[in-house]
Amino acid sequence: MVVLLLLILIVVGVVVYGISTNNKLMQARNLTEESWRQIDVELKRRHDLIPNLVETVKGYAAHEGDTLQQVIEARNKAVSAGPSAGQATQAEGELSSALGRLMSISEAYPDLKANNNFTELQRELSATEDRIASGRRYYNATVRDLNTMVDSFPSSFFAKRAGVAKADYFEAETAAKNAPTINFGQGGGTIAGPGQGGPAAAQAAPQPPAVGTQQPGQLSGYDPNQGLGQNYTPSPIQDKRPGEQ
Repeated sequence: MVVLLLLILIVVGVVVYGISTNNKLMQARNLTEESWRQIDVELKRRHDLIPNLVETVKGYAAHEGDTLQQVIEARNKAVSAGPSAGQATQAEGELSSALGRLMSISEAYPDLKANNNFTELQRELSATEDRIASGRRYYNATVRDLNTMVDSFPSSFFAKRAGVAKADYFEAETAAKNAPTINFGQGGGTIAGPGQGGPAAAQAAPQPPAVGTQQPGQLSGYDPNQGLGQNYTPSPIQDKRPGEQ
């Protein structure tokens, strides 16, 4: 009788553990699939932004045909890639590299850098890639948890019976690391390319004012001598009102 009860308890324990493990596997797989769908939404948004970006660049840099064609081909390849992370990784990585080259050539075209449509598209692309990068980190974390369960015993036994397989990591980098940085300073937006500020960073850098164009004590066009007597000498620290000697 005792042996029978012990066997029943063991069987019940195995069944309960199996159900619990199966539920955890299903939950991990569903979480991984949902996190990938979120990334896929942002990838499609990036694909949609690229044609307008290419057309804008073409209007100012039409002879950069090779680079523009590479971007279009990489975009088409990414669009037609399979729905899984493993299938999308290589295509999206190639697209990111092509986009990085496209952004870099803008440094040689001041009119393109000053174009509002270009800067707005670049801003939207950068925000989209930020969301892709954030989603990739979360997705890869869920993949790690799922794959650990699939590889570990005894959960691997239940994973095989439930048909739960390992998922692929999404390793494709976005173009954010290669894209220029927008600097909205005086004179419109300037874009610094990768590395040391882009191929024309030295030309794009603001030049210092010529010697003698600004008198001591003048800041941002303010002249401390304005409205004061002829004998007034600027002092580093003074608090005088107009008309006071």
